[in-house]
Order: sequence, then structure tokens, then C-alpha cells
Amino acid sequence: MSIFGNIMSAIFGHSSSAAAATAAAATAASAPATAQPASPAAQSAPAAAAASAASVDVAAIMDNLAAQSSERLDWRRSIVDLMKLINLDSSLAARKELAQELSYTGDINDSASMNIWLHKQVMTKLAENGGRVPDELRH
Repeated sequence: MSIFGNIMSAIFGHSSSAAAATAAAATAASAPATAQPASPAAQSAPAAAAASAASVDVAAIMDNLAAQSSERLDWRRSIVDLMKLINLDSSLAARKELAQELSYTGDINDSASMNIWLHKQVMTKLAENGGRVPDELRH
């Protein structure tokens, strides 16, 4: 899998477990107490829960991971910290590979510029793939 694919999987995977719990709770809540058929509104509750989970709140997931981390990681500004927070290799070699994967045209030996570009690209790509990312992190 690609490095960006691993990033997306790690972040969206945290949402999947929360979405599954929400859908299960919605299904249990909509189950009829008697043998009567469920109302159309009750039948659509699990579908609505699953649909709302389709848009992953990236900031909420990452903030939650940061709160649980023993390190102070600034994922909102640092691609290295973002990768560390989701337990991915954040080495320069891995970031250069990610830069190639995302079609970085700058100098890969200027790691500061590359890291800034990578962070914005990752946030933009997460948003393009169904993640809710605050505007200030994409621009």
C-alpha cells in the first residue's frame, strides 16, 4: 500500500470503529420492542448513522490520538508529528517517498519546504477522499 494510503487507512480506520459502534447502537435503538414491524423512520436509522459516518472528522480523530499520546505532537503543523501519531515511519526517506507519491516538484533535499508542502497535500487529499479537514489545514 502507498504511504498516503497508509495515512488514510490509519486515520479513517479510527473512524470505522466509532462508526460501527454508532451503527450498532442505532440498530439496537430502532429494534421494535414487540413483534410489530419497525416504522420506516426506525428502519432508516442505521442507514443514516452509516451515512453520517461516511465523512470522517480528521481533526477530531487526530486531536483524540494526540490527547492519548505520551509525546506532545503537533499534527496540525508537522507532517512528521502527524505520521508519528498514527504510528507510521516518519523518517526522511519515508517522507521523500511520500513526496514522490504525491508528485512533489520541489527540491526533496530542502526538507523544511517539502514537509510544509507534504502536510498541506496530505490534508487536501484526506479532504478529497471523504475527510472533514478544517480549511486552515488545507491552505
